[in-house]
Amino acid sequence: MKKSKSDTSSDVTEKNYELEDELPSELPLVPAKDIVAFPSVILSLHIGLATSVKAIESVMEDHRLVCVVAQSDVEVENPAVDDLYKVGVVCNIIRTLKLPEKRYKVLLQGLVRVKIKKVSTRGKFLKATIEPLYEPEDIELTAEHEMLINRIHESLRILVENEQLPEEMLVVSEDLEDPGTLADVIVAHYRLDMPRSQEILEQLDPLERLKMTDAIVTEDLNHFLISENVRSQARDELTKDQREYFLREQLKQIQKELGEGDAPTEDLEELRVALKKAKLSSIAQKEVDKQLQRLERMPMESSEYALIRTYLEWFADLPWATKTRERFDLKHSREVLDEDHYGLDKVKDRILEYLSVRKLKKDSRGPILCFVGPPGVGKTSLGKSIARALNRKFHRISIGGVRDEAEIRGHRRTYVGALPGRIIQGMKQSGSNNPVFVLDELDKIGADYRGDPSSALLEVLDPQQNSEFADHYLNVPFDLSQVMFIATANTVDTIPDALLDRLEVISLSGYTTQEKVEIAEKYLVPRQLDQNGLEDLGLRFERSALLLMIESYTREAGVRNLEREIGTLCRKVARKYAESGKSRKRVTSEYVKKALGPTRYDPEMDEQVDAVGLVRGLAWTTHGGEIMPIEASVAPGKGSLSLTGRLGEVMQESGRAAMFYARSNAEKLGLDPEFYKNYDIHIHVPGGAIPKDGPSAGIAIATALVSALSGRKVSREIAMTGEITLRGNVLQIGGLKEKALAALRYGIKKVIVPYENIKDFEEIPKDQREQIKFIPVKHVGEVLEIALLDKPRSSSTRTGAKSRGKGVGANKEKFL
Repeated sequence: MKKSKSDTSSDVTEKNYELEDELPSELPLVPAKDIVAFPSVILSLHIGLATSVKAIESVMEDHRLVCVVAQSDVEVENPAVDDLYKVGVVCNIIRTLKLPEKRYKVLLQGLVRVKIKKVSTRGKFLKATIEPLYEPEDIELTAEHEMLINRIHESLRILVENEQLPEEMLVVSEDLEDPGTLADVIVAHYRLDMPRSQEILEQLDPLERLKMTDAIVTEDLNHFLISENVRSQARDELTKDQREYFLREQLKQIQKELGEGDAPTEDLEELRVALKKAKLSSIAQKEVDKQLQRLERMPMESSEYALIRTYLEWFADLPWATKTRERFDLKHSREVLDEDHYGLDKVKDRILEYLSVRKLKKDSRGPILCFVGPPGVGKTSLGKSIARALNRKFHRISIGGVRDEAEIRGHRRTYVGALPGRIIQGMKQSGSNNPVFVLDELDKIGADYRGDPSSALLEVLDPQQNSEFADHYLNVPFDLSQVMFIATANTVDTIPDALLDRLEVISLSGYTTQEKVEIAEKYLVPRQLDQNGLEDLGLRFERSALLLMIESYTREAGVRNLEREIGTLCRKVARKYAESGKSRKRVTSEYVKKALGPTRYDPEMDEQVDAVGLVRGLAWTTHGGEIMPIEASVAPGKGSLSLTGRLGEVMQESGRAAMFYARSNAEKLGLDPEFYKNYDIHIHVPGGAIPKDGPSAGIAIATALVSALSGRKVSREIAMTGEITLRGNVLQIGGLKEKALAALRYGIKKVIVPYENIKDFEEIPKDQREQIKFIPVKHVGEVLEIALLDKPRSSSTRTGAKSRGKGVGANKEKFL
């Protein structure tokens, strides 16, 4: 294609075509990619398109005329007829220069506008049938037109003198008086965008073209004058500020002579009094005095005045020395804790211990407690009860999802819209320097390119460091040592080790069924009756109805969903009372089934049968304990092992360890020694959408595997948990209380546990512990003796195990 460049030279070294000669009716057509040709203007084109090269060569020995037409789409490399405008210019070839690769540089002079009537694409190049568009010969110039021409010349002179246009612009237009020619020459040298240049080319009236040209030049001049004005104002700004400063000083002296009050001074005096009442620390007082001096010398209209003023107001509002008087009445504190929460004896004892220490030693530093447990067990509400028991202010900060370190430490004052972090904001809102601060959902804190908020919390939650907590906005130490920080989390696994080391972790296990009934009767039902306007109607929930909701409509460690279901029943009763005026007095089990519909959970296991390859494992989640069925099945094959159910790496390793144990002890277990060669084994944990991991399913996987290989059924009455080694030893696990309560929820009364977990039995409530028969084991062989039933499936099991169950003795259960 062509690359174009305007040639501003007006010298012509070759003989030009004379306009008096008659134009041919058909001429070679040369598309111009990025320039619009105008009559009376010399331009140069780089010709690279093969058809355009042939068009130039075809007229070099003849009349040397071509028709130059601009492309409507400059992106097209080989333009077709539809890609060209319908008005072009006949140009005379003045000079040609042959370039490498069959290209030309051609110097052209525009002669006359033409209308493209037809384009022929036959032949080696494009040919256009043209119709000349001559301008009227006699143009009558009015005074307005003369003024327009003079204005254009004057505008061009100003732009050239200020180096906004090249000097040659004046040279080529200075002596032109013909309006049409003047407009064409100026527009050709202005380099406008293609559509606008083409619009002017197609305007045949020379006076209209002159007006359009005047608009272009005037617009350019206006842009220049506006930019000059802006630069001039910037130069004068400093002088203006200095003048305003002197005028304000004079105004102050005049007001002083007249006895009028100085409003800014009075305003600052109020701020100074507030800062004095705040009883700042020595370091903070030094910073405040410095900023006050700056503020007094600064005009109120200054943008920095408001920033410093806000900064000092934060100092005045913070409780540097304000504290609430603590109440050290242990009996009252116990009553408050028991009134708000049922159970949680371990937590309540820890709070009473803290109060006892504070009563004996006033300056002891507050503990950093971390309540860890499943959702809905009362971790956050426990913080409110602690604040009420201690007679302290309460403030809660949600840490979950915080990913910006500035949320904790604040932004530096140099940033627009800077504020202190959430810790300092919470101190201001609480109004005392010894509140109870609850950092909620600590395990869900995040980190990204804006920093790590958990690292900022290291200083906040360290009793040895938080007496000099430095917020970026204040930039002075603030004492947090009197604050009682309480963190809550569902699990400690995602809390960084350095942060966890500063916390005193107190585990809150899930509630037992009996505890849930007590909580519902004492707390949940009265609260929902009050919230739904039923407190005066005498509505009573029967205990059997609450048990039904707990066992058949909710399955959780806490009581959050239970309260929702109670609220649903209250709303149904409220609606009936509002519609008919009749109120129900009791909520029975039958009404629960009618109002809430079919039960969502069954207290017993879904598959309560003795089955081959099906074991009830026990799992711990952040929501409490759960039953985790584990299935194993074998089929003729080549000995492959498949583990499915979104199992993590640790759980897959447990499966491989169980496989190797069965292989190495095949004779003892009564299995075909060659089973790993002749059969494919598939171990699956249902609930494939839920990720599962951990080592505590080891003995359950091993039991399911041996059951499937031997054809012996697994007792439906037993659940189990424990880690397995290659030698078959059973190792200690965690979360025993939650797992045991889960087994009880599902109606399982026998639980196999590692022998090393005997010490954890005390954590389980006595009434629940007495309902479960715990079977502690040290080796997986004991597990198989207890869990597998004696009678094999048949004499021809899948793995060919013998019917006599070689190596497997009678069941021997150890109960504790």
